[in-house]
Amino acid sequence: MPAVARAAGVGVVAVLLLAGCGGGESKSGDRLARATETTSKPSTSSGSSAASAAERPEIKLPSDLSYAFEWPKTGDEKKDAVLGDTEQFIKAVDMAIADQDPLDKAYRFYSEGTAAAGSQKFIQEFVDYKDRITGTKRFFDAKVKINADGTAGLVYCEDQTKAYNKSLTTGKTDVDAPSSDSYVLYRSLLRTGEQGVWITEKLTSQRGSAECRP
Repeated sequence: MPAVARAAGVGVVAVLLLAGCGGGESKSGDRLARATETTSKPSTSSGSSAASAAERPEIKLPSDLSYAFEWPKTGDEKKDAVLGDTEQFIKAVDMAIADQDPLDKAYRFYSEGTAAAGSQKFIQEFVDYKDRITGTKRFFDAKVKINADGTAGLVYCEDQTKAYNKSLTTGKTDVDAPSSDSYVLYRSLLRTGEQGVWITEKLTSQRGSAECRP
């Protein structure tokens, strides 16, 4: 199984998949052509007037990729903004994978430091295998803490049982049976950027975590 399926640790972005990646050579015409797209818009809860006016990148995703963010509003403006901007970061990485662009500006708008570096490496692995993500990704059990220094800590789970890797060369989707490794625990550290947007700086993951398994 390719390394992309097993990657975990510091800087790893919150979209890791268990399914294997397909090999084979590609042609220029094999890059993802999306006849139908879904456009992602950030939450209206920004946490500040600056974030509301931020020039956010547009996020367009394949129509066969969907999300279930099962983390309801907390009622705290800052915490809800952390969750909303994390959603955009997750989707931005998936868009870069779909577009086969390891340097896409959208995910770099929402990340810096080791989180951005890990994201670039992860996206590049999908590019190398000419794969993208399809199916449904479920995120749940989010816990947010605003720290005294103004940073934020976020812990959350991902359910990958209905998310798969799809070859851009053959169009084939690799469907693996769910297992304990289909559940991943993430821990991230965020800070607010110049535009008031919450930026993910550090991100770690633990595959098969008992905290996330049903």
